Amino acid sequence: MMSYGPPETVHVENEWYDGPRAGVADIGGVPHRFKSLFDEKDDEYLGTFLVWPLEEDLVDLEREQWQIFVAWDARYELGEVSNDSHPGYGGKNARWDEIEAILKPSRDEIPTLAKRAVAEITYLDREVRYASSGPKYMLGWKLLESV
Repeated sequence: MMSYGPPETVHVENEWYDGPRAGVADIGGVPHRFKSLFDEKDDEYLGTFLVWPLEEDLVDLEREQWQIFVAWDARYELGEVSNDSHPGYGGKNARWDEIEAILKPSRDEIPTLAKRAVAEITYLDREVRYASSGPKYMLGWKLLESV
């Protein structure tokens, strides 16, 4: 049986497909970027992630962009805006676009120090899926031996 660490804060969810696929979460109390590995042969996501520590200035930008998303999502859930107005589509929110340009390299380029890990999801007991503090779940991590 695999032993996971305690559930820790997920600051930002960048991608979700049948579970979290990318974002920023604490591992051992330290913010890390996580990115799910994809099996090209089977055309599906694996349960394995690459994780690496994220510099504080990038964590701050991720959180700022998350706040823009959370504000948009609240309006979307109320029916005030359409999906087409999502700030991630570009040209909808100048600050989002500015942050996106800064964050893109750190999201796309996997550093050599990245480690493989698996995660266990723990859902939080709250109504809203997305809040200023993060998504409606925490992740417990287990680092794997090899990359």
